[in-house]
Amino acid sequence: MSTAVPRAPGGAAHAPDRFDDAPFMRACRGQSVPHVPVWFMRQAGRSLPEYRAARGPGSILDAIHQPELVAELTCQPVDRYGTDAAIFFSDIVVPAAAVGFGVDVAPGTGPVVSEPFRSAADLERLRPLEPETDTPYVVEAVRLLAATLDVPLIGFAGGPFTVASYLVEGGPSKNFTKVKSLMLSEPALWQALVERLTDMALASLRSQLDAGASAIQVFDSWAGILTPRHYEELVLPATRRLFADLEASHPGTPTILFGVGTGELLPLMATAGTSVVGIDWRVPLDEARRRVGPGTAVQGNLDPAMCLGSWDVAAAETREVLGLAGTAPGHVFNLGHGVLPETDPGILEEVAALVHAEGRAGVEPVP
Repeated sequence: MSTAVPRAPGGAAHAPDRFDDAPFMRACRGQSVPHVPVWFMRQAGRSLPEYRAARGPGSILDAIHQPELVAELTCQPVDRYGTDAAIFFSDIVVPAAAVGFGVDVAPGTGPVVSEPFRSAADLERLRPLEPETDTPYVVEAVRLLAATLDVPLIGFAGGPFTVASYLVEGGPSKNFTKVKSLMLSEPALWQALVERLTDMALASLRSQLDAGASAIQVFDSWAGILTPRHYEELVLPATRRLFADLEASHPGTPTILFGVGTGELLPLMATAGTSVVGIDWRVPLDEARRRVGPGTAVQGNLDPAMCLGSWDVAAAETREVLGLAGTAPGHVFNLGHGVLPETDPGILEEVAALVHAEGRAGVEPVP
């Protein structure tokens, strides 16, 4: 297989990405495609028996430290489903864990923090990330994948609010009371925290792009719990800086911004400077396109629960999403959130095949 295009020191590519004409890359840029591209969030996960066999027990952070295993887990769903992109197997808390903040990922729970962020003194625990030293296993895994994949690799990082929410709350939260309190009662401290996390995300994303990733996704998964005003004032500026700095160092790289429950935030998210806005399943895709506006592609948005029953149900719901996407360019098919662990992999295989066969967004008609 061909090797990845080298990138110049400092990040800017000195030659086009070898996947520039891939359907996924073209759809992200709002260009015509031979078929609607598809990939699934959390596509490498507990729903795949080969994933469970390869990964075994233990924390995901243990697995992430093994580049060859990461490469295998990243490729498994591409081989199984025939997706148009691979999502790098990692976790959004890897940078914070790598600098010693005391983060782990508990099986069945998610990220947990032994000593949550509480005061300005805790800023010292978030030193700048140095990827070649702190996360060399990430860099090596991306290099392995870039040299072997036949589809674009999506690198990723956590969005500023979502990573901050784990560090402040100490783990997953239903009401996000601690992080909301910090945002509103100590805005200067909040700003300092968000800036440090944005710098860490940038360092991680740049290292992934320099190692050969073709695109990136920022998972600000829990931003949807914020009001539009709080999101615009307290989160969006850092998100805009993240995408602006990525564009400056890696011009033309497709970028995706995703969150759950963000229907009321979509117009704001579209101003973040991202190529694509990810849509969860709560907003019909035609309405999402209207809210996002022209010039920004959309990704989504099949309800993951629709893949748990019969194929007839999954097929009908997939066709509904494709119909609402319309025929205008700029649609990457995906779920509205991650693959659920109990999902039958066979259903996802058929969903991918149906999208390729019947999707029409940006597909040029056959003469």
